[in-house]
Amino acid sequence: MSEPKLRLGVNIDHFSTVRNARGGTHPDPVAGAWAAIQAGADGITAHLREDRRHIRDDDLKRLQMLCESENIPLNMEMAATEEMLKIALDLKPHAVCLVPERREERTTEGGLDVAGQHNRLVPLIAKLAENGSRLSLFIEANRTQIEAAARTKAEVVEFHTGAYAHALDDCETEKAQTILKALEHGGALAESLGLEVHYGHGLTYDNVSAIAKIPQARELNIGHFIIGEALFLGLEPAIKEMRRRMDAARDGVEAVS
Repeated sequence: MSEPKLRLGVNIDHFSTVRNARGGTHPDPVAGAWAAIQAGADGITAHLREDRRHIRDDDLKRLQMLCESENIPLNMEMAATEEMLKIALDLKPHAVCLVPERREERTTEGGLDVAGQHNRLVPLIAKLAENGSRLSLFIEANRTQIEAAARTKAEVVEFHTGAYAHALDDCETEKAQTILKALEHGGALAESLGLEVHYGHGLTYDNVSAIAKIPQARELNIGHFIIGEALFLGLEPAIKEMRRRMDAARDGVEAVS
């Protein structure tokens, strides 16, 4: 019997990266989100960073309007700051994913330290949940962080798959397998504690199958790779190919390139 169908959340941040490199209004990330929805995305993810390096405040407002009109969930990624809290409370996105954020990093480089920041995160999570957003915590797949996440009353954990992707890129097969085992065990533990399990970061056509096979996985969030492939294939074929590989892995079928 196959596992439940995996949802594919498409992160559209890098439409904005291209736009902001030159200024102006093109390509519009909202148009990109609409195209992703038409191609089969189950949700749209956007990260409003403190330095506004890609998604901007107006983008987020327009994305919320689009997602509401299309009945598609908007997942707002954000740092756990008072500024971002106020924006999220005003916006009321379907979901909020709290992520670690350092200004000097190119992209999110690891999971949130929920155990170390527990007392600061709990009231913020409570406010967002009371406001109607579903709370997700972007964490590493280790017991300490998973158990801490469960104590915050968040509904979802998204496990950081970047280290797994990097190990495969570096041909460190043994290391990649060790990380994969941790991601698998993390999924089982999180689900046993009542948390919904998502995975994301660094996922590609070549590495998505092993993650998609994890029984507890309910959603994968993928952005950079899909937008990159869209430059060669077009956005719709890029999304449909990722969807095909996810479904094949879920059904126990070997995806043929």
